[in-house]
Amino acid sequence: MAESQDNQNAAASTEQNTAPVFSLQRAYVKDLSLEMPNAPEIFLEQTAPTVSVEINVGAQRLAQTVFESSVTATVTTRIEDKVLYLVEATQAGIFEINNIPNEQLDPLIGIVCPTMLYPYLRATIADAINRTSLPALHLSEVNFQALYEQRAAEQQAQAPEQA
Repeated sequence: MAESQDNQNAAASTEQNTAPVFSLQRAYVKDLSLEMPNAPEIFLEQTAPTVSVEINVGAQRLAQTVFESSVTATVTTRIEDKVLYLVEATQAGIFEINNIPNEQLDPLIGIVCPTMLYPYLRATIADAINRTSLPALHLSEVNFQALYEQRAAEQQAQAPEQA
């Protein structure tokens, strides 16, 4: 009976060592910049502003099972040719990822991690813009899977050119 219990404990220990692990350890603002180069004169403008948003994703391995993923958004709002405000923020997170097959690792880091971080980034940017005393701007949802697939297709297209 004791031998059977030892075998069960050993099997449970092996299962724990090979069980997939994916968790967000910490989310933090890595970089935040707000510029209003034409204030206060720009507050007198009556024309509606135009907004452009650029989203970028990055990642790096920090240790064997620890990764940093980041999402950067650059929001530029203009009235005609004058910048009303420019906000750039990078939201990052530290993720523990272990026992995930290699073919699933890149999509996990390139899609799932940014999807988890994006709500934090949206809140950071909304807060920064709120502090300008201008009307709020809320970033729309981003399909990080489509962004990942687009980036993968661009890299495949560039690979034959570099060869």
